[in-house]
Amino acid sequence: MKEANEFKLSGLRWWIIGLIFIITVINYIDRQTVSVLAPVITKDLGLSNTEFGSITTWFLLAYTISQAVSGKLYDKLGNKLGFTFSVVVWSVAACLHAFANGIASLSVFRFILGFGEAGNFPGAAKVSAEWFPQRQRALAQGIFNSGVALGSIVAPPAIIWLQLNFGWKTTFVVTGVLGFIWLVLWWFFYDSRDKHKFLTEAEKQIIEEGETPKTVAETAPSYAKLLSYRQTWSVVMARFLVDPVWWLYITWLPKYLYDARGFDLKQIGAFAWVPFVAAGCGSVFGGWLAGFLIGRGWSVDKARKVIIGVSCLLMPAGIVAAYTSDAMFALAMISVVLFGFQVWINNVQTLPSDFFPKSAVGSVAGLGGMGAGIGSMIFTFTTGWVVDSFSYAPILVAAGLLGPIGTVVLFILAGKINKVSEV
Repeated sequence: MKEANEFKLSGLRWWIIGLIFIITVINYIDRQTVSVLAPVITKDLGLSNTEFGSITTWFLLAYTISQAVSGKLYDKLGNKLGFTFSVVVWSVAACLHAFANGIASLSVFRFILGFGEAGNFPGAAKVSAEWFPQRQRALAQGIFNSGVALGSIVAPPAIIWLQLNFGWKTTFVVTGVLGFIWLVLWWFFYDSRDKHKFLTEAEKQIIEEGETPKTVAETAPSYAKLLSYRQTWSVVMARFLVDPVWWLYITWLPKYLYDARGFDLKQIGAFAWVPFVAAGCGSVFGGWLAGFLIGRGWSVDKARKVIIGVSCLLMPAGIVAAYTSDAMFALAMISVVLFGFQVWINNVQTLPSDFFPKSAVGSVAGLGGMGAGIGSMIFTFTTGWVVDSFSYAPILVAAGLLGPIGTVVLFILAGKINKVSEV
């Protein structure tokens, strides 16, 4: 009788992915703060483009290491404790940026921030695998990944406003506190699917669609075991090659608008968010389209490959942006790139759960993120040197080619998209 009177929440999985969406927004506000304020910080601390690129490289180095560590951590500890660890680390680091007084201290704080922030994404992939049936996982990915776009949309005007009114050091403290506020909601609301007291029996049946009953307890496989599968390498190599496209614009867009297009801080605040609106649309559309096609009878293999293949062909629009003299048209082309990238990444990020059991999803997602971090670290540091030595044009051209190249590699390595026979 007591169980019958317990409170249940219909559509619980959507509330949970909503929480992941919110923390992803905060994640990107925290990481974008230094990019949006790059014109001010580089001038205040006397940094060149190459030095600014090196600061981002330290962030990406930690991010790369942490992707693999965090993926395994979430598989071992579960999502509740995993997110708590990640959010505390990156929120403390964000606040510490207020005490930066040169390239050394700023690099250290960016390193700590990157280590914490990386956990958000293998953790989010694991949450969507645990709480959504396969046909809805790309949509769940799209919802939380749209937090990437919203964070990038909100960041420029909000951060510029804080900077103009309170200075860049206070801005870092304000953005850093947001994660601690979110943790209160997380601890009140989240639990694992097997233990969650708000979960209805009807929703549990929806989530378990297509799952095979567990006959033995699943244990997380070792990295050595996972790396023996070409499916793992398909995710790692695709993200190594294509994720640098996203990091280029996340890291350098405000500086690009300032250096190459003559925007001042207020203009950056007014326009730098526009491409990320397109990214948000791509994020949700890519997830919705996969669920729609699978619901219409398409196989997971066909749906994923068609969406990934078409979306990669939008990314060369960045080459057009490199050579147009119209700043607004360049922004429009960059918007096309980011729309295509988000459609692409939302489906690529579902591949670990398409290939492997839930016990391995966090680890494979983390390895994919590690590949993404290594590729992005190399590309981001190279960007600073190329911009100082030449211009932004060679970088935009190179980035335009990475999407199609990475997709070809993905398809060759992945083969047919279905569950591996044994893990």
